[in-house]
Amino acid sequence: MSAVMELLLSLALLALQASPCRGACVEVDSNTEAVANEAFPLGCISCKMRGEVPATAHVEWYFKASDADNFTHLYSYVKGKAAIGDPRFYDRLQWNGSNHTDDLQDGSIVILNVTLNDTGTYKCIFTRTLKYSNFEFQTSSNKTVVVKVVPKFTRGLASILSEVMMYVSIIGLQVWLVIEMIYCYRKISAAGEEALRESAAEYVAVAPETKDPCAGVQVAE
Repeated sequence: MSAVMELLLSLALLALQASPCRGACVEVDSNTEAVANEAFPLGCISCKMRGEVPATAHVEWYFKASDADNFTHLYSYVKGKAAIGDPRFYDRLQWNGSNHTDDLQDGSIVILNVTLNDTGTYKCIFTRTLKYSNFEFQTSSNKTVVVKVVPKFTRGLASILSEVMMYVSIIGLQVWLVIEMIYCYRKISAAGEEALRESAAEYVAVAPETKDPCAGVQVAE
């Protein structure tokens, strides 16, 4: 069996023996500027610290309008079932979090057809139950998102400057690479020419010392 076939067979065996990996969980802050008449994702991620422990979790969302003093129940997601608690958001909320599992880590939702009245503070509460062999332990975490609804999308100065700096950095890096390539080419070319000159000098120095192979041959009379 050739070396290539042995390598392919080894890789196939490793692939069969490898266990499937779970993706890493990263807690990312939600967007805060929504545009009227468009969909807006409300992010809420709560990563489980003990990945090896079985758990269940449910999510509750609350909303406080910009002119209100108290939060009202907005949305809940328990055991794969969603319920909208605020009449102002009927038919305008969709689940955008973890699917096909009771061990939720992403409790994000989407507001459809955003209105200016959706400006306010949103609170997401994660309630997680860790199931150990002898007992259960409940934890709770919450995240707050202050959302501002604007009539149309406007880019902030910081966003524009960051994009300009990104392009400047890319162009600067390319120019630096070109300069480095030219420098290396000239250095290699100079080294090659120097080596040729040294070889020529050595040849010239050795040549006079070479005896004529015919010098010791006498012509027969």
